[in-house]
Amino acid sequence: MLFELTTDSVWFPSPEFALREPDGLLAFGGDLSPERLIEAYNHGIFPWYSSEDPILWWSPNPRTIFTAESLHVSRSMKRFLKHTDFQVTLNNAFNEVIKACADVHEQANRGVWIHPEMQAAYNVLHQLGHAHSVEVWHDSQLVGGLYGIGVGNIFCAESMFHTQTNASKAALLIFAQEFFDAGGELIDAQIRNEHTASLGAHDISRQQYLHKLHTQKNTLRTNFWTPTCLKA
Repeated sequence: MLFELTTDSVWFPSPEFALREPDGLLAFGGDLSPERLIEAYNHGIFPWYSSEDPILWWSPNPRTIFTAESLHVSRSMKRFLKHTDFQVTLNNAFNEVIKACADVHEQANRGVWIHPEMQAAYNVLHQLGHAHSVEVWHDSQLVGGLYGIGVGNIFCAESMFHTQTNASKAALLIFAQEFFDAGGELIDAQIRNEHTASLGAHDISRQQYLHKLHTQKNTLRTNFWTPTCLKA
């Protein structure tokens, strides 16, 4: 069953009603107000749609996640991270990261889903302290990064990009290690792909994910999201 949302109230049906195919489609319509987006992520739901479509809301089953135990850093990647001159920062250039993610997806013909409406909505969430970015710099140029939403001690990763080899991997791995060390419980990668699987992502059921989301105790260090340098 597919639900239609209106702008009259901020409401979502239970994710258990999401269609198995394609990938947990639950509802359409509504808006991208901060209140609705926060409500969505708090219930394991996220928007994903092209500019020609209505807003589509998803809650996939299974759900792909990283944990501290599952995170995999290959020996070659460990050597790379040890010797690279990449600088990795947190929350220093959110607007630039989300725009770069959009540009890279478009140039690779993966579809235009981080369109200007989405960018504007997530920039508002960033200003409110809910959306966060990781930046990778080389010679003062932004060469990789990722962005997503913090929900307590869970980070819901939305997209990543790179223009230099290993830059997106560096963003994820360095951020993940800092996040888990600071008390984070899991990183939500939404839907499994070859890239995230190679870094240790694995699937759990939607029911398990929602249970973790709803029973979490926020153990994340209180100042974790303060803009900082994660790797000089």
